[in-house]
Amino acid sequence: MKFSHVLALAAFALPSLAHAASYEIDPVHSSAQFAVKHMMISTVRGEFTKLSGTAVIDDKDLAKANISATIEAGSISTRIEKRDEHLRSPDFLDSAKFSSITFKSTEVKKAGEGKYKVTGNLTLHGVSKSVVLDVEAPATELKDPYGNVKRGAVATTTINRKDFGLTWNKALEAGGVMVGENIQITIDLQLVRKDAGK
Repeated sequence: MKFSHVLALAAFALPSLAHAASYEIDPVHSSAQFAVKHMMISTVRGEFTKLSGTAVIDDKDLAKANISATIEAGSISTRIEKRDEHLRSPDFLDSAKFSSITFKSTEVKKAGEGKYKVTGNLTLHGVSKSVVLDVEAPATELKDPYGNVKRGAVATTTINRKDFGLTWNKALEAGGVMVGENIQITIDLQLVRKDAGK
């Protein structure tokens, strides 16, 4: 058998390798935001300013996708430093002890055109729980003016902070509590393909 025929058979036998691409999160153009009810009447919004991560994506075989992200807990910002200090304290994130918030995917399923359900382990405040992210991510790559190949995604989910041991609260005289339990999370991602120049 000719060597060229062997190469052709190998390529046919390993189709997923030909389509998989590796990416890194572009921290300059990505953000992790959250929203939580305050005093039952309004919503406080904030973000984490430092995040990183990687993704290996094969659009033809999503079962082989591998996504991981890390957020620096101490980078939390709600634009009010006194409140941010409280959120970093042992009452909430305890960021001196639990410096990172991590996510590691375990399953990726298509949920419509450009839509996916990404299941993974979220570790927050030293507690790991399985969560499902609703992800909008068109399978389109674009090249920026500097020659970098990029693609984008938006992931959303809602978690109960008590599931992760974040239980601090204060009761209000009129009823209810100071801080809501449910936290809405939105992650805007811009991914840079690592092997674009190869």
